[in-house]
Amino acid sequence: MTGAPATLTGSQGSRSTGIVTGFVLKLARQSAGLTQERLAERLAVDGSTVQGWESGRRPLSAMPAGDFVRLCSRLSRLGAPSSTGRHLRAAVEADLVLSTGIASGDQWVDPEVHPLAASVHRKTLTNLITWPFTGYLPQELEIFEPKVPRRGPVASGPTMGATERTRFFDHLMTVAERGVHAEEALLRRQAVYLLGFDQRDQVAEWLRGEWSSAGRRRIADGDVTSLLEARSASVALASIGDGSHLHDFVIRANGTRADLANLNYWAHWIGELPDDQTDDTFMAADDTKAWSGVRLLHHLVSRLDPASPHLPLNLHTVHTLVASRPALLTTSPDARGALARALEMITSVNVLTQEGRDQVAGLYYALRLADR
Repeated sequence: MTGAPATLTGSQGSRSTGIVTGFVLKLARQSAGLTQERLAERLAVDGSTVQGWESGRRPLSAMPAGDFVRLCSRLSRLGAPSSTGRHLRAAVEADLVLSTGIASGDQWVDPEVHPLAASVHRKTLTNLITWPFTGYLPQELEIFEPKVPRRGPVASGPTMGATERTRFFDHLMTVAERGVHAEEALLRRQAVYLLGFDQRDQVAEWLRGEWSSAGRRRIADGDVTSLLEARSASVALASIGDGSHLHDFVIRANGTRADLANLNYWAHWIGELPDDQTDDTFMAADDTKAWSGVRLLHHLVSRLDPASPHLPLNLHTVHTLVASRPALLTTSPDARGALARALEMITSVNVLTQEGRDQVAGLYYALRLADR
């Protein structure tokens, strides 16, 4: 089977989608208190143009770059949040990932031009990519408070048809199965992670096979690629309700180098690392002074939820972070209080393994030391 051509400008034709960008535009318009008709008037375009943008039928990514920049600035001047342009640019990137999968289906796409191989994704981008599957409004978009009355029942987020959804996930499977070379590691890993949002039984079975291959292999100190392969498989399985492998991963990955890579990954994921990363090598860096850990601690503590399928990894990472940076607790009474409340919540129900109970005990000890 031939793959999609390696070109930056190849058209995706009718398979292009602008659903995420369109919905962000809709949120921005509503936050400015404008109807579609009024926005069209202010932009001097036809009303059907705005409708096409918001529905995704006319992707904003097809707009000339200069016009897109001007649109972003106009929206903010019309009353949308000043960060509207940043959110729309991220949404364009999310739509590019979705469009590539939908257009390619079960065909391979060269990593040189595949958007999943362009950079290590952060939480903000991943939440936009998965929005059509989860239905959850990304936290970053909560700044868009609607000021225009809604007319009847409305969608709460971007939607994708069954055919497009199947093509997208089929493409991820193709990438995961064929991306076996070293230069394809980032592309494959990020595809495996996104497969955790596919609810088909055959995908769950494939992920279990992936864990059998990657998760049970001994992870050598400093082998970031093997570590992340096992991590992606176990996190994806936990996302579809099979959390036993995540417990296994936490135990197998426990060690100085693996824990350091895990912390560096999380710091990048939530945006503490200032620069974009084009591959995973940054996770092996010994020097972690580029990030403080304050935002990371807040993020992780807020996810110490007994119902979270990823609780074992979240708890392990909090334990590692506090052990490596005890000043995060000694200098912040608010952080100590939030952590104490979270620990009380997860110990009030029977969800922890012995490993988890040991980590909770260690965190309680760290809290006592920080209170002195």
